[in-house]
Amino acid sequence: MNIQQFNYILAVAEFKHFELAAEKCNITQSTLSTMISKFEEEIGIEIFDRKKKPVQVTKEGSTIIEQLKVITTDIDQLKELTKEVKGEIKGNLTLSVIPTIAPFLLPLFLQDFAAKFPNLNIIVREETTSEIVRKIKSRELDIGILSIPIEDKDIVEVKLYDEPFVFFDASDAESNSVSIQKINTNNLYLMEEGHCMRTQVLKLCDLNKTSVDTKLNFEYKAGSIDSLLRFVKANRATTLLPYLSIADFSESEKKHVSYFAESVPYRSIGLVVHRHFVKKRLLETLQKNIAEKIKLKEIVGEQLLPL
Repeated sequence: MNIQQFNYILAVAEFKHFELAAEKCNITQSTLSTMISKFEEEIGIEIFDRKKKPVQVTKEGSTIIEQLKVITTDIDQLKELTKEVKGEIKGNLTLSVIPTIAPFLLPLFLQDFAAKFPNLNIIVREETTSEIVRKIKSRELDIGILSIPIEDKDIVEVKLYDEPFVFFDASDAESNSVSIQKINTNNLYLMEEGHCMRTQVLKLCDLNKTSVDTKLNFEYKAGSIDSLLRFVKANRATTLLPYLSIADFSESEKKHVSYFAESVPYRSIGLVVHRHFVKKRLLETLQKNIAEKIKLKEIVGEQLLPL
């Protein structure tokens, strides 16, 4: 058995079709079929049921395929480790960022970071926290950027910064500071259920014990900060926003932003990788690059200090 056979088997398992798998592997269908048959003969197990259309994986074959995924991942990690030892930063880097961070953080560092490593192909996606964690654990993803802590034994967390929340009031009222205890929840709108930012705001502001009711006779579930903000403005409502999201606000918009005078609610943002992640130098470089670009108000004790 050899690595090529592993890849051929995984390709057929992915496409459920020998011809499509052969095209992906850049070989003829007969060669692919022959190599897989030799592997099956060697281990004495039929991996695919060729009589069914599309091709199906046998019960015994599914166990073999799961192990082949582990083996090929380990081989890929070995390749990356050799690059690391030689001081090379090249190849592919997959990076996923949660939607409440991506639009505001990525423009600050991604272009400069990519320019430093022209031989590195960076693939960036917006994904939910649960999806990022799942992909990190299954080794489908290299690095995630999300709110920490995750507290998973298979995941290593590298803190980047603490990001304060600010209060946005779309009414005519203007205020320089606000207190968590004085927030009127009757006109407060947050992200849709399932978004970690909503959970964080409810927890940090101790709103779980308070019903967040609205004065409107319909329910709105925002899937992004942009849509949430548009809705809040249109309905002269209020919400809490992460600090970086207001960086490009106009002067008129900033008049509706208030900072917490005490007990400042904030979230911690970090990089997450699998505990067996081998691209240590790349991870350190990314952390340093982001740290150089981020300029936030410092949280000292319970006070939010200006820049």
